[in-house]
Amino acid sequence: MTQELHGMRVAILATDGVERVELDLPRGALQGAGAKTEIISLRPGEIQARQFDLNGAGSFPVDRLVTDASVGDYHALLLPGGTMNPDQLRMDRDAVRFVKDFMASGKPVASICHGPWTLVEADAVRGRRLTSWPSIRTDLRNAGAEVVTDQEVVVDGQLITSRGPADLPAFCAAIVEQFARAHHPMPG
Repeated sequence: MTQELHGMRVAILATDGVERVELDLPRGALQGAGAKTEIISLRPGEIQARQFDLNGAGSFPVDRLVTDASVGDYHALLLPGGTMNPDQLRMDRDAVRFVKDFMASGKPVASICHGPWTLVEADAVRGRRLTSWPSIRTDLRNAGAEVVTDQEVVVDGQLITSRGPADLPAFCAAIVEQFARAHHPMPG
């Protein structure tokens, strides 16, 4: 176990319908590298996870509400996918503001599968190079992004994106590497 992310705090913005493996595996990689993660959501309690969007896959406890979260409290942001999760997030003004503020901060933001939908709503993909699940690529193009279809992971400055669950090993390695490059410990 490495500790290159020791002292790093990572926000994971998610709600009901999150694809379990897209939250679990990246969170495990980040924690394995020493980061502290918090699940930020729209409502208190728990969020319901899914497997392949169709099957229930347990739940995750919410650590903090997005209305109470500040970009200044975190070093990086993770946006997991699942179809329902980002579809709900992009309809929530506070979630969109949080993502928009994170992108404006220059801190690293990682997103997989349908996760970039929230980035589209935050007007944060214009002029960016990224990848995603195939069904949202037209949305990304229409929002001004350059979409890459043949790479497991695309890094464009602070933004790290991946296509879906099959790319999780490469995505997890990339987010640990990119977050480590940007990591500067916060006091306290």
